[in-house]
Formats: sequence, structure tokens, C-alpha cells
Amino acid sequence: QVQLVESGGGLVQAGGSLRLSCAASGRTFSNYAMGWFRQTPGKEREFVAVIHWTGGNTDYSDSVKGRFTISRDNGKNTVYLQMNSLKPEDTAVYYCAARKFTIARLDNEYPYWGQGTQVTVSS
Repeated sequence: QVQLVESGGGLVQAGGSLRLSCAASGRTFSNYAMGWFRQTPGKEREFVAVIHWTGGNTDYSDSVKGRFTISRDNGKNTVYLQMNSLKPEDTAVYYCAARKFTIARLDNEYPYWGQGTQVTVSS
């Protein structure tokens, strides 16, 4: 079992930045690929970014590529999502998720989820 707790969400103006953190506990964090997803009311959960368990491979959705950066610190059991040049359409609840080893974009491939953190970008 892996427990995930997100933090760092909040209200920011368009063009601003936020850094989300996801702290993991339970199993060996370094064995897990870590993903970030987001969801707005009435919409499907959307893939944002993912990082391989080694940290050597990442993948981003086209909507955030070049603005968001995912990283991890296996010594601290934490994954980060640095979000720059935020837009109102980035407003959502952001979730981190974990799966063994390899990266994936589909949310149903992730067995472990955090509770989410709200990000609101005002125009």
C-alpha cells in the first residue's frame, strides 16, 4: 500500500507560478512511477505529467508541455509539479498517483491516489 498526500495548491493570478508536492509513504517510493492528473467538475480526469521511477524519463500532456515540470526526490519520498505561466484553464483539483515502475497516461493504470489539492487561476 502507498499513501499519497498532496500540498501546495492555492489561488494564483494568470501568469503566476505554483509548486505542488506529493509526499508518499508505505512501500518503497523509488519503485514507483509518479503521475499528476487534474479534474474539473463535470469532466473526466486528465493526465498532466508523469515521471519514471528512476527520474530519467518524463511525459507531459500537450496542454502543459513547456510550462510545467515534474521532478522527484527519492530521498524525501516526494514528487513535485512546478507550474509556471499558469492560465485560468489550469484551474482544477490536482491529484498525484503512483504505479509500479513504468510511466503511463491512463488514470486506470494507477492503483494509488492522493486526495487532491485545489489550484485556482484567476484571470
